[in-house]
Amino acid sequence: MSDTLDAVRPWLASGGRVAMATLVATRGATPRRAGAKMWVGEDGRVLGSVTIGGCVDARVVAESEGVLAEGRARTIALHLGADEALELGLTCGGTIELLVEPLRLAADDPVVALYEHVGAHVRRGGRAAIATIPGAAPRRIALLDDGGVAGTLGDAALDAALRARAADLLAGESGVVVLGEGDAIPVAVEVHAPAGALVVVGAGHVAMALSRLAAPLGLRTVIVDARERWASAERFPDADERLVGIPSELVGAMPLGAADAVVLVAHDYKFDLPVLRVVLATAAGYVGLLGSRRRGAAILSELREAGIAEERLARVRVPAGLDIGARTTEEIALSILAEAIAAVRGRSGGSLRADIA
Repeated sequence: MSDTLDAVRPWLASGGRVAMATLVATRGATPRRAGAKMWVGEDGRVLGSVTIGGCVDARVVAESEGVLAEGRARTIALHLGADEALELGLTCGGTIELLVEPLRLAADDPVVALYEHVGAHVRRGGRAAIATIPGAAPRRIALLDDGGVAGTLGDAALDAALRARAADLLAGESGVVVLGEGDAIPVAVEVHAPAGALVVVGAGHVAMALSRLAAPLGLRTVIVDARERWASAERFPDADERLVGIPSELVGAMPLGAADAVVLVAHDYKFDLPVLRVVLATAAGYVGLLGSRRRGAAILSELREAGIAEERLARVRVPAGLDIGARTTEEIALSILAEAIAAVRGRSGGSLRADIA
């Protein structure tokens, strides 16, 4: 999760009220989207979702009306059957817990201010964790990876216990931790981190399609090319950054990590070979190369002769993309992005269909 308020940023100037619903916990199943949020405005507007739609979101809308009328937060537990659980992404039936709370869309609202503080830190490249004790008056504290702290859980001992676990929390995923002994207190933790980067080397038609499709996925797209007229703002209005220069040097200066994907679509040996030498020395979670199997084999052979180890060469996906029968530029981009997301999340990219007798 990156900037939570991005979804309602167009609403922030209104100064009105909204109910913010957060998926904080599950029991009896494994959550897929801890920290997911849904917003219901007092004017009836709805944004986001705590599920993939259906009965749970409809219940949230109904609960939000009561929260806005009372001006108090409430925690609701929904019991799901097996079919409803599968819709939410849970492995079996169970109970999900939601926190629904009223907010004023103004900078002086303490919850808005806390999320803005965390969002600014994340936009600077940092990580943060927001810990919440749900209830009629939720208590929150934010921990930043630079050591910064904002807010409180209302108890110095709880704050200290959470700070002692900051490194593990910041490196992990959203979920629930338990603090204290005896009457242990469950605390919902949302982890906020910079969006993964999609680095596209080459500014041709496939790159344009990748940039368009990556934007709604929340990926930070960086276009890299040696030709300024190709890597233009007109061709890439959705890109977060456009870099012009020697591609291997530009990519080599990037701190690529496991959440980042690099796709080479220049279809030019003088770009592909030096860029791959650089990228394969990083921790990039996905490395894709556009081209035929024959071309890919030739490039890998040259890299092998240059001394690149086999385990590194095995990271190169060539031809890039999942086998969806892609024909158009957009379909090729879709197949590449799907494979990149699967690789970054440690999935095979196979079909979700289960054979039913």
